[in-house]
Amino acid sequence: MLNITLKSWLHAARLRTLPLASASIILGSALAYSEGIFAWPVLLLALLTALLLQILSNLANDYGDAVSGVDDDTRVGPARAIQAGLLTKQQMFRAITLVALLAVLSGIALLAVSLGSNPQAWLGFIALGGLSIVAAMAYTMGSRPYGYRGFGDISVFLFFGLLGVMGSYYLHTQSLSWPVMMIAAANGLLATAVLNINNLRDFSPDKAAGKLTLAVRLGERNARRYHLVLVALALLLFASFIIWQSSANFAWLCLLPALVLMKVTKTVMLARQHQLLDKQLQLTAKLSFFIALLFSLGLQFQY
Repeated sequence: MLNITLKSWLHAARLRTLPLASASIILGSALAYSEGIFAWPVLLLALLTALLLQILSNLANDYGDAVSGVDDDTRVGPARAIQAGLLTKQQMFRAITLVALLAVLSGIALLAVSLGSNPQAWLGFIALGGLSIVAAMAYTMGSRPYGYRGFGDISVFLFFGLLGVMGSYYLHTQSLSWPVMMIAAANGLLATAVLNINNLRDFSPDKAAGKLTLAVRLGERNARRYHLVLVALALLLFASFIIWQSSANFAWLCLLPALVLMKVTKTVMLARQHQLLDKQLQLTAKLSFFIALLFSLGLQFQY
């Protein structure tokens, strides 16, 4: 019984989403490390907080879709925990409360380690942390979930990109710069591309249920064009940073998964069966993570 329950919770946590959630922290920390300013406690606590927020978002998404009735037998992707009968709504709600509390505690520890007694920075990051928790839960929960109204893409771009990369970089260095913003935007665009494939995969059931994701609002053809723009612009920003930072030639290692990503993107553009997109979703998430990882590693070997 315990083994079954553990499997149910692991299913609900959707572990395959966690590597991409960690990419922004890895990038921000790698950028700081390349400048000679880095602290392991900041990296580890930032990773823990980011992963807890992602799990919170996954649990809230499972719960919100179940309560609203969006998840049913027409769903194309993997079955959610409540939908599959693995967990009850009451169990999921208690888990959401617990993970939210753990994220708060982890976030406070992170700020204590990185910011010390800087009151202005504390206030700013407490506000951002609170916003992160609200955004993770309100995506599909509440009376007017913003994920059902086409604002999920903006949220992913902000939290997986700008706030994730720039926030973690700032916690190491207490500074910001335009080049860091370029990488933050690039990572946010790739994360948004992952969400867009998810929304393309679920296009028909979402449209039927009145879930107006950006893909539904744009229509399938324009959503595929939008996907190409997201990926192309992200790779352009990575390349622009490496060219600008002329000593970071080893960061071109990120081109290896980027070349595969371009092939996957072509498949997304051409695929007409929504069921085929789940594989492309997983590949895009993995490749986006490896782009971030290889870029971060390559950044450390400068000459």
